[in-house]
Amino acid sequence: MTADTVKVDFRGMLGRFELDAQFEVPARGVTALFGPSGCGKTTLIRCIAGLNHMAGFCSVAGDIWQDDKHFRAPHQRPIGYVFQEANLFPHLSVRRNLMYGHPRTTAGNAIGFDEVTALLGIDKLLERSPRHLSGGERQRVAIGRALLSQPKLLLMDEPLSALDQMTKDEILPYLERLHEILQLPILYISHDMAEVERLADQLVLMRSGRVVAAGPLRDLQADLSLPLALSRDAAVSLDAVVVAQDAVDGMATLAVAGGEFLVPSEPLRVGDHRRLRVEAGDVSLARERPSRSTIVNMLPVRILSIRSQADHRITALLGLGPDGTGARLLSRVTERSWKELDLEPGQDVFAQVKGVALVRREEPTA
Repeated sequence: MTADTVKVDFRGMLGRFELDAQFEVPARGVTALFGPSGCGKTTLIRCIAGLNHMAGFCSVAGDIWQDDKHFRAPHQRPIGYVFQEANLFPHLSVRRNLMYGHPRTTAGNAIGFDEVTALLGIDKLLERSPRHLSGGERQRVAIGRALLSQPKLLLMDEPLSALDQMTKDEILPYLERLHEILQLPILYISHDMAEVERLADQLVLMRSGRVVAAGPLRDLQADLSLPLALSRDAAVSLDAVVVAQDAVDGMATLAVAGGEFLVPSEPLRVGDHRRLRVEAGDVSLARERPSRSTIVNMLPVRILSIRSQADHRITALLGLGPDGTGARLLSRVTERSWKELDLEPGQDVFAQVKGVALVRREEPTA
């Protein structure tokens, strides 16, 4: 066991529900628990919180919360828990809600009140009643309250599911800021892959009470043995660095391992990190580089492996660069096109990327 991971191993029955879940992820950044409703995501984090008493093992950054010899009670586990509903105390001001559960004494590296309120854009709301807050504001206060409890682990159980799309778009940049600024591991439950692709570093895939796979998001997205790569909206997430910005035509150049992408965007600073999303359906293949095309991203790739699907389509795993050792892409083409081009794994071809989505990390407004 290492001191810089979150390690979980729970196996047993809760009523009629069987849980068999094991994973180990870094004790920093966002780990998304993803799977269909009823697959055991909430049950698992309730076990981590100690709210469900099940035999197993749980440690956070080397601190053992549970093993076969002892079980630390929920109130003794340094956890911040954010639920689907904000659950604020209506008779308390925002300030007093934030301070509820704040320890009387804190260590030197404690998360500060002013830091949290500025980070979440709620510093102007402190004297308000929760009754006078929007849904997004209430949820930001709930997140702030969880952070000010000085947790070693933040659990977020579908915190955006009760919000409309406009409010989700308002709050997502604040969640990105948590990820970028706080050195705190976050377990984030979601059934929305768009949220996962925007926020997560690591992914835990669950189905029927079991962990199907766990690891870096980009690796699981590109694994042809897993359902993500074969889904209708299959895509890969690429962490990129801005290397150039053309103010005349509004195009930014972003570099990933093995290649560069031109992406329409607002002005970006050279050196900034951004996440790109490339759908499998937006990547076509060519044996030779097209001489003239409206598609601006045509990159040399190697076909690494393929998976045939029941709808007469083929999903191909591609490696960027002339030797195929760079970042991974997925391409979905018809069997007919595959056969007409006489394609096969191991070939060096060109990927024509019709669409690249830039996952923005904008500064949210208070």
